Amino acid sequence: MGDAPAYRIWPPVALGVPLVVGLLLSAADWGPVPLPADVRIAGWVLIGLFGVWNGWALVIMAHDRTGLLPGQTTRTLLERGPFRISRNPLYLGLIILDLGIALLARAVWAVALLPAGILALWWGAIRPEERYLRSTFGAEYVAYQRRVHRWL
Repeated sequence: MGDAPAYRIWPPVALGVPLVVGLLLSAADWGPVPLPADVRIAGWVLIGLFGVWNGWALVIMAHDRTGLLPGQTTRTLLERGPFRISRNPLYLGLIILDLGIALLARAVWAVALLPAGILALWWGAIRPEERYLRSTFGAEYVAYQRRVHRWL
């Protein structure tokens, strides 16, 4: 293993491609049903939640001087703040952001394609990252996996 995860798919691409495809399909009026206008409120709430959640995680990462961007070196195993709730708080935040954007756009296809993005994220980024963290931190990471769920 190198000093960073060997991603198959860069995380923002894994989630971003299905989002963009869904937004384009919905914008082309190929959606099976339009989402009601009220979903925009939920979209704004989710985007706000993303900002707070990911901001919290990034502050902790910066404080501990570990890699902030996907693919950077992880110098320490973080187990406080959102990292005590989720092993992947930044990815969880990106999923929340994607859903928020889809709801703001009232794009039913973007909502429908979100599971494809999550699957791509799991296969392309999370699995390689978990292998990297196991090889870097060994039993300490395995114990962390037992204590903290991947998502929530």
